[in-house]
Amino acid sequence: MSQHPSGSEYSSTCLSCLPYGVGHNGDGVCFLVQLGPHRILLDCGLRDISPLINQADSPVDAVFCSHAHADHARGLKELHQIFPTLPIYASLVTKRLLPLNWPNTEIAKVADFCEGLAWETPFELCEGLTVQLFRAGHLPGAAVILLSYVTPERIYKVLYTGDFSLSNLQLVEGLSVEALRGLSPDILIIEGSYGTTRHPHRRQQEKQLMQRIHETLADGYSVVLPVPIVGLGQEILKLLRSHHQFTGRELDIWVDGQVANTCDRYLDLLSAFPLSVQNFAKHQPLFWDERICPRLRRLTPQQRGKIGQSPCIVLTDDITTLYDEGYLLSGLWVILVPTGVHEGPTLESSEIIALRERLQIHVESYLLAEHSDGRNTIQLIHNLRPQHILFVHGSPLNLTDLTGLEELQNRYQLHLPSAGKLVELPIGDTFIQPAAPSSGIYEGELNDLETNMTITLPHRIIDDPHWRYFADTGLIEARWQGDELVLRGIPQRELITQSNTEKVFNDLDCCLTCSHYRGQRCWNSQSPLYGFKVTPEGYCPVFEPLPPQGEE
Repeated sequence: MSQHPSGSEYSSTCLSCLPYGVGHNGDGVCFLVQLGPHRILLDCGLRDISPLINQADSPVDAVFCSHAHADHARGLKELHQIFPTLPIYASLVTKRLLPLNWPNTEIAKVADFCEGLAWETPFELCEGLTVQLFRAGHLPGAAVILLSYVTPERIYKVLYTGDFSLSNLQLVEGLSVEALRGLSPDILIIEGSYGTTRHPHRRQQEKQLMQRIHETLADGYSVVLPVPIVGLGQEILKLLRSHHQFTGRELDIWVDGQVANTCDRYLDLLSAFPLSVQNFAKHQPLFWDERICPRLRRLTPQQRGKIGQSPCIVLTDDITTLYDEGYLLSGLWVILVPTGVHEGPTLESSEIIALRERLQIHVESYLLAEHSDGRNTIQLIHNLRPQHILFVHGSPLNLTDLTGLEELQNRYQLHLPSAGKLVELPIGDTFIQPAAPSSGIYEGELNDLETNMTITLPHRIIDDPHWRYFADTGLIEARWQGDELVLRGIPQRELITQSNTEKVFNDLDCCLTCSHYRGQRCWNSQSPLYGFKVTPEGYCPVFEPLPPQGEE
């Protein structure tokens, strides 16, 4: 979808972008940008690169990889094999991390096809075309890529964010808005993974995850965390090693599969990490430490039989193998699945659903965002002041939410590109107001009945793309927000999570299984919690179990 007038209303140069993959539904990210005579490929995360080869009349001039995640890089090796002289560039750190995408290939062969570039140093690709890389946050080595095309009339600028985060993570500093402020690119290709959603502060997200793991271990359960090979797993390990709830705790943390190999590579790149991380590593190992608790160990085949015998934590990129080989059959387990990741398992993944059904393992999700939320995305856009914006790398619904924002509609020319469809980007001095999207406001009626209230809305509301998610289960939650009543649909996975929560605590002496627990409150007058709202997993000395079913 393109929300701008036809190019005939512009009198100057027209640049273009041909997406081969826009990051929807795991299809990977890959963009061919045309700047005058120059053809530049931004990322190549395609699972199948044949469309790129078949549609290209000739090889592109160069390829730039924003970072080492598979959905941005997995097609580079095959592309190099087909066009061995094609220049491929990335940051120096990304160059070192790229081989993790092809674990069965000799590292030297993979690393050699990519040339590493220094941060913020202009690199002249050819006469009239220069490139600069800026730190994007999100992942060590992740880069924002600035292409500058010089003509006698003016300089044309294309900025591609790749995946980015303005928040400081455990192992990488966030993107600096100051470094890019006022850049005014003609074209901004920006990810919108979370749409307009606002998230709690990053440190609050970390606190919530650590608290949940702490509570689970305290209840006698082990925790398994399925994570992508690169990024999130290493962030969680650094958190577990440094958070006050785990420092010095008698606990084993096991790291399985390719996640462990990434830890090794991170240690080789320690000098490129923030000073705070380097200082931490001077006092204790960042990874692999059996001396200081919590112990952090590589999970080898010989040691897999040990897991689950006492509460522990396991991080793996291959949870199916752990199950198939029987290592999740002993002990009590809780699976914590990340939300908002583009690679790796989710609550809806077939392997997670299978584990939940076969083993009755409790599964729940957590948020540890690696991308910027809607608020920070909009902040970056306003500081950059582009002419054209292409929103990519997110669900179509989230990206549609961004293009529907009036504050963006009024200032910029917005585009939602689709794979295989050329987007022409005329550059001129005149801004023409794009067509406004539908308002998303629906008028209804309120009816006060004897036993309940009903709200009637026009039937056309079901045509809104949000309706399918809102009406997923037919159940809603209402809450006051000031003088406004906010309605929220309760999705299926939330109901499943709530149901599984009850199963987890069903065999424990806790508030949920206490005969005095009603309406989320304690009604035992002998309890210090009497009259207070309590959590289902809570416990007090005067616990009294529920009578067996069928007994009064």
